[in-house]
Amino acid sequence: MENLDAPADGPPVAAFSSSFRVDEVRHDGDKLVYVGEPRVGQRTLEREVWPLFRDHGYEVRLTTVQDSETDPVSGVELQQSRHALVADPRSTGIDGVPWTNVVMLVLTVLTTLFAGTIWYYEPLRGPLDLFTGDSWKFSLAVLSVLGIHELGHYVLSRYHDVDASLPYFIPVPTFIGTLGAVIRMKGRIPDRDALFDIGVAGPLAGLVAAIVVSTVGLLMDPITVPASVQNSPDSIVIDFGYPPLLHGLSMLTGQPLAYSDPSTAVNPVVFGGWIGLFVTFLNLIPVGQLDGGHLVRAMAGENAERVASFVPLVLFALAGYLYFVRGLDIRDSVAIWTFWGFLSLGIAYAGHAEPIYDEPLDRKRIAVGALTFLLGLLCFTPVPFQYASGF
Repeated sequence: MENLDAPADGPPVAAFSSSFRVDEVRHDGDKLVYVGEPRVGQRTLEREVWPLFRDHGYEVRLTTVQDSETDPVSGVELQQSRHALVADPRSTGIDGVPWTNVVMLVLTVLTTLFAGTIWYYEPLRGPLDLFTGDSWKFSLAVLSVLGIHELGHYVLSRYHDVDASLPYFIPVPTFIGTLGAVIRMKGRIPDRDALFDIGVAGPLAGLVAAIVVSTVGLLMDPITVPASVQNSPDSIVIDFGYPPLLHGLSMLTGQPLAYSDPSTAVNPVVFGGWIGLFVTFLNLIPVGQLDGGHLVRAMAGENAERVASFVPLVLFALAGYLYFVRGLDIRDSVAIWTFWGFLSLGIAYAGHAEPIYDEPLDRKRIAVGALTFLLGLLCFTPVPFQYASGF
């Protein structure tokens, strides 16, 4: 006979018997598995059982499990798929030292320090040289913008009692030093309000940090490009396209973003702010699991799928315009928008986050969302960078 007795720490079978017929209850490690068949649609089922399991300390999802049984006549072992409510223990706290996060942060500190030595034209004869110059200023600028962005998501996840990881920084030894940072959402989103708040917190927090960093960088002394770099035939000049928001900060501070003298360049901290603004725009692309995708899903409901379907076309069109009309080289920003066109296709295919309860947002959140997308457009520049040989 199948076991129909719910564990002491799980919800009783009778509490949701009208929406899910339970044939068996079992443990799978620290998970609870209620095997049976739904009596209602998946969305209705999740809305009914989710609060029951949440009150008992679990996140629940409807899935299929593979079971085997022996045919009594032939003795052959048969495989069959059955539906199951699988409940995972939920936690919104930090359990012990998050070593993976710590190691990735330390590595990203090192790679952004390395990138800083490039921008400050500092010689790198050994590992200790990473800590002796001004490269820490660039590293701090980049990490503070990315970290504050992700902590915005994390704080609002905790506020809405949604299980989320601490930020994972992604180290890459390039002239930027990182591919950014992410947090992993491990819990279900209860409603559109929570989806919106968690999604909007990162871009707004990161944008404030990027504005502060950019302003500080503009007020810092420019740097001098060594003559050896200027005279080298192997030198590569990267001309950055500055978004409207950064041009506005330049006018407010009265500090230039470029100098006519090739031996003078803006402080690399400004580039740290530029990275933050560019990341803000990319995250606000309204597709899938990106921050912009969360916002448009919360604001427009299931119509967000229609918005997402146009995003790859727009990005491919932008890449085509830069290549065929502006005549830019494939590496001069054409490649990045082509890459993001394909990436957005994959993200759109993966789908948006689905909140348990799908009631519309209030007008205040709609207004904040519209303002956030407008600020994102102020962080956009069609040609983020162009390469040139020599000074």
